[in-house]
Amino acid sequence: MSSQNDKTTVWTPANVVTVVRIAGVPLFVAAFLAPWPAWLPGGHEIAWAQPWVAAALFAVLAATDGVDGYLARSRNEVTDFGKFVDPLADKILVAAALLALTELQILPSWVALVILVREFIVSGLRMIAAAQGAVVAASWYGKAKTCFQIAAILMFILKDAIMPDSQLLFLGSWLVMLIALALTIVSMVDYFMKCRGFLGLGPKPEPEPTLAEQVVAAAKDANVTLGTAESLTGGLISAELTSVPGSSAVVRGGVTSYAIDVKENLLGVSGDVLESQGAVDQDVVLQMAQGAAEKLRADLVVAVSGIAGPGGAEPDKPVGTVWMGWWFKGQSGAERLQLKGDRDKIRQQTAHAALKKMKDLL
Repeated sequence: MSSQNDKTTVWTPANVVTVVRIAGVPLFVAAFLAPWPAWLPGGHEIAWAQPWVAAALFAVLAATDGVDGYLARSRNEVTDFGKFVDPLADKILVAAALLALTELQILPSWVALVILVREFIVSGLRMIAAAQGAVVAASWYGKAKTCFQIAAILMFILKDAIMPDSQLLFLGSWLVMLIALALTIVSMVDYFMKCRGFLGLGPKPEPEPTLAEQVVAAAKDANVTLGTAESLTGGLISAELTSVPGSSAVVRGGVTSYAIDVKENLLGVSGDVLESQGAVDQDVVLQMAQGAAEKLRADLVVAVSGIAGPGGAEPDKPVGTVWMGWWFKGQSGAERLQLKGDRDKIRQQTAHAALKKMKDLL
């Protein structure tokens, strides 16, 4: 599809940062390999700055990995494009740095070979798992590996600029790189062990429980009954919960209060509040949650009301504005969400946020 809405969804701030990271890789390589100091007046006098400039560019590009991840999660804008391009950007940056160090004979080629082979193998394993509908979660080995790789690359870029011919710095750089290589191999073996079932070399791993399955399991453990009061989602949250086998032990039901008069007459939402503040409001979802808890005799209820679009926006409530409230054994709360995407995505994101809130409360 090529609607404007789809473009807005893809080009989130997080994805823009990721694409900028990829676009910055050639700039880093040029800063590190090109003899640009010689092109400037007094070039020989500023040649010392070249590795510092390259290291600074590499550090900034590597740091953007944390920035785009934070933006995607905090803004609830995790996209399929982002899932594809973010790990690709990391691999391109690290591969470019390793090849540049090899080109300058600062680092032997076998180091780059080990790290790049690991990336090819892990990417292949991920694709095989994805083809069978599974997602292999990254372990702490992989995250630690990335941190040590970045640190080692920076040390190798700068070691001669800081202290030429320093045996201590040489050994320190190699120590960090060897730790990175060890974690590279360990993380590869970890991925292989997790995916060996998909290759026919062992039992297939049990699929990760869905968010709804986790909520139902937690409710059973806590002996808590569940209910929903839904407006814009039209029963999506309740449908997710009741799709879980055995959910009847804890799910009392759901009220799809799509119309305003249903909110008022069935759930007891104040008509004055609805008239003065509208259906998308903090007080409304709080009263919806309490009313559903009383009607359903449920311990924990989430309520949602929002503007899924494409129409219905108000000056202070654009499309994607959602209020979510909850009632949990006499305690209540609410929060406002500002979601992005088309109508279906806003409804799906709302249902996901409601299930996550249930899980967190439990």
